[in-house]
Amino acid sequence: MPTPIDRDQVQQLLEQGAQLVEVLPEDEYEYEHLPGAIDIPLKTLDAESVRALDRGRPVIVYCYDYQ
Repeated sequence: MPTPIDRDQVQQLLEQGAQLVEVLPEDEYEYEHLPGAIDIPLKTLDAESVRALDRGRPVIVYCYDYQ
C-alpha cells in the first residue's frame, strides 16, 4: 500500500537499506536522477520489471513532476 513520506523519512529508510526506484522515462533518468536510484520507467512497470528488487527491503518510489 503506498504511503506518502517526507524527506527525513526517505533519508531514514535509505540508511536502513531501502531501495530507491525512480519511474522516470529513460532519457530523463539519464539526464538527472537521485544517487543510488534504480530506474524503472513507469510505462514499463510490471511484475517482470520489478523482479530485481529485494522483496524483503522497503521500496521508495519517486517521480519528479515538472508541473
